[in-house]
Amino acid sequence: MKLLGSRLRGWNLLQKDTKVCFFHNCHEEFQDFYSEENDLVYCKNICAVMDVLDHEHNTTEWRLFIDSTKTSLKTVLLHNGIKFPSVPIAYATNMKKTYENLKILLEKTQ
Repeated sequence: MKLLGSRLRGWNLLQKDTKVCFFHNCHEEFQDFYSEENDLVYCKNICAVMDVLDHEHNTTEWRLFIDSTKTSLKTVLLHNGIKFPSVPIAYATNMKKTYENLKILLEKTQ
């Protein structure tokens, strides 16, 4: 696809202000590690995700961060030394930060 965009531009078949974008399917290698239930998408195998990311899953080096807005709830793992980017663990739309919802979220991501 990159080659096609380059050739079309080279042959002057695209207007000068035309943008050519490419979509990468990087998410596909992680699909098997996540599940979806109702409005909640959660990681069912954190160790496998860390292996794919080539991070050692030492629980003392990572902390759980839960953030919420009026319409969503998200959970990520943050590296204590800030050497690695955050790792998404769960995301829920239409779920508020309540004890019941946090319990469900924590049970799913055990």
